[in-house]
Amino acid sequence: MLLSPEFHSSHCSNNAGIVASEATRSEALRTDDLTLLIALFDRLFDDTFNTLLRCAPDEPLYLPAGVGPAEAADLQHHRIYLARGYFSSALHEISHWCIAGAERRLREDYGYWYAPDGRNVAQQKAFESVEVAPQALEKLFHAAVGKPFHVSVDNLEIEVDRETFACRVTQRSVEFAQHGLPARAAAFCHALEHVWQHGVSLEQAIKEALPLLPPPGEDGRVA
Repeated sequence: MLLSPEFHSSHCSNNAGIVASEATRSEALRTDDLTLLIALFDRLFDDTFNTLLRCAPDEPLYLPAGVGPAEAADLQHHRIYLARGYFSSALHEISHWCIAGAERRLREDYGYWYAPDGRNVAQQKAFESVEVAPQALEKLFHAAVGKPFHVSVDNLEIEVDRETFACRVTQRSVEFAQHGLPARAAAFCHALEHVWQHGVSLEQAIKEALPLLPPPGEDGRVA
C-alpha cells in the first residue's frame, strides 16, 4: 500500500521519537547500572579493604590512600577510577584490583609497567601476558551481570592476533571457574550475580558475599 506524503512524514517523525526515547532509556539504564555497581563495590570493600570505586573524566587509574591532590575527596581511601563512566571499564579496573596483591595495592596503578597504544610486537606480548588473568576475571564479571564481554588488545598500530588472545582469556576464565577465584573476585562475582541475575537486594547480596572475603590480615590473592 502506498502512503501519502503526510502520513509518511508523520510515521518517520514518530520513529525518530521512538529511537530518541529508546536511546534516553538506554542511557538511563546504563547510569542506573553504574550507580548500583559503585554502591555494591563500596559497600563490599570500603570497610574490608578501605577501597572505593569512583569515576574519572578521562583515563582509568588506581591510587592508594594518601596519593592525590590534598583536597581530593576520599583521599584517606584507596580508589579505583573507571574511565568516562563506562560500566565495562569499571569491571575491567576491578579485575586488576582483584589480582593485585597487598604490596601492589600500595602503589599508583599497582606499580605495573604500561605502554600506551602503539606498542611494538615485544611490548604487545608483554602486555597480553599480564592481561590474561584480569580479563579472564572480567569475562566472569560480565557473565555475572548478563552483559557481553569483549577482550581488549589495546593496540591499533600493529596487527594483533585477537582470536588467540581471546582463547587464552577464555581458557583462564574456565580455570578460575573450575578451581576457584581469588577471594575478593569471588565475593564480588557472587554479589554481582545475585543482584543482576536473581534480583536479590543489595543489602542481602552484600551480607551473603562478605563471608567469602579473607580474614583480616590475609590478602585473598590468587597464587
